[in-house]
Amino acid sequence: MKRNNLKQAGGRAGEFSEAGARQQLKHYEEARSLFQQQKFHRAKQLLERVLAGPSKELADRAQVHVRICEQRISRPPVAAPKTAEDHYTQGVAMMNLGRWDEAREHLERARKASPKSDHIVYAMAALDCLTGEAESAMQNLQLAIQLRPENRYHARNDSDFAFLQEDPRFTELLYPEHDGAGG
Repeated sequence: MKRNNLKQAGGRAGEFSEAGARQQLKHYEEARSLFQQQKFHRAKQLLERVLAGPSKELADRAQVHVRICEQRISRPPVAAPKTAEDHYTQGVAMMNLGRWDEAREHLERARKASPKSDHIVYAMAALDCLTGEAESAMQNLQLAIQLRPENRYHARNDSDFAFLQEDPRFTELLYPEHDGAGG
């Protein structure tokens, strides 16, 4: 009779182990989602539960994420941009990451706060070009050049404007000395 009880207990242990593995995986997936949303406190709590689960491989992965969560939690929070320059800097950073919508939001706020700042208008032109908005890019670049003629020379070598390289209007804007200079 003892053997029979052991078999039953062993069977239940296997069920508990399988249920534990499913629960561990569920916690890990939820934690990864929270991690990606930068909700590091909550992600860390779930990852710590994963550490206690039956899968060593999952626990090892969780341990790496726990360390990253701890690093991110210990960093001081980044202050929200307030000035035109703050928004400009954040917008350019978002452009560099390919996060176009966030970049546009920050650059538009910067431009609203400082509409005559040529570098902000120039950055808007670059963003428009990177996102395939040729008309808006041309308008913004023209304004940036009106505000500061040196922007013409910067745009000639700026890879952000590659999309416009074949557009005759772009050439006319950047090389006005060639315009009508037949001879």
